[in-house]
Amino acid sequence: MKYNIVIADDEPITRMDLREFLEEEGYNVVGEASDGFDAVEICRKKKPDLVLMDVKMPILDGIKASRVIFNENTAKSIILLTAYSGAEFIEQAKEVGVMGYIVKPINKPSLIPAIEVAIAKGREIEEMKEEIVTVKDKLESRKIIEKAKGILMENDNMSEDDAYKRIKKLSMDKRCPMRDIASAIIMSNI
Repeated sequence: MKYNIVIADDEPITRMDLREFLEEEGYNVVGEASDGFDAVEICRKKKPDLVLMDVKMPILDGIKASRVIFNENTAKSIILLTAYSGAEFIEQAKEVGVMGYIVKPINKPSLIPAIEVAIAKGREIEEMKEEIVTVKDKLESRKIIEKAKGILMENDNMSEDDAYKRIKKLSMDKRCPMRDIASAIIMSNI
């Protein structure tokens, strides 16, 4: 599978070398940026699997750009590339949530495994986020159905089981989700 990658580095030679490495390995470079601002913009448009991001860049540095990209959920993972190995940079990288931190000079034998791991972890996190949304939606539906059952039990003097069966039957008759029926019951009781 070809993964989409954005390269963000203020050094044109570094971008060229990275593009060459990546394309030789079958990756798809979907954009290049010379500063963090452009990296953010490219990610908004391309939604890459991975961003290779330099830390020290003009306008918006790599740490701040990474924060924006993660907050907007416009890339699945980010690896920071930097000449700086100081503890403060590493701490900032950890706080932002990047998937890797590689100190320059970069070589293909260390870059490719880091890319593969970062992309895999980024996909795992994306799947977890989707599962969380699904679980939240199910929980919200359950709350609405429970509230509607309570209304039916109180207003029509029904058992909990009978109230549930009524909502379910209406749902089947109307060919719509139980949540919609439950919401209608709640609305009609306001």
